Amino acid sequence: MSIRQAVLSDIDTIKYISERTISEIYPHYYPEGAVKFFLEHHSEEHILNDVKANRVFLCLNVSQKVIGTITIKANEICRLFVLPSCQGKGYGTEMLQFAEHRILTKYPTIILDASLPAKKIYLKRGYKDVSFHIIPTGNQDFLCYDVMEKKTES
Repeated sequence: MSIRQAVLSDIDTIKYISERTISEIYPHYYPEGAVKFFLEHHSEEHILNDVKANRVFLCLNVSQKVIGTITIKANEICRLFVLPSCQGKGYGTEMLQFAEHRILTKYPTIILDASLPAKKIYLKRGYKDVSFHIIPTGNQDFLCYDVMEKKTES
């Protein structure tokens, strides 16, 4: 497994991983309106802006196939997705460790918005809830999520 910075030619791959993960996993946790919100939030335009700003990284398996993506914005972890067929094999943990190391060399605190499917992973890694948000979405549905943080161990 390896992690590398994304380049412009990776945008379709990042979009595919994001959409595939949201479409397959999130309907088990969220109503339809919230799933559509996530898909729109992780749009090609947002991905393009993050790649241009050198914020996006890709996880490659031993065969050098891209199977995951993570975005790091200052001290915030965003868009951590692993293809559903590759979940449960440690790739998400490796990307999270990579991001944590990068952030904690410059900032005392890591912040992230925790999706329901990933919250258990963040709790295991020492993240704590700091706030709860509800966003109205389409279909008279709501998206509920927690903002979590992890501080440098001192």
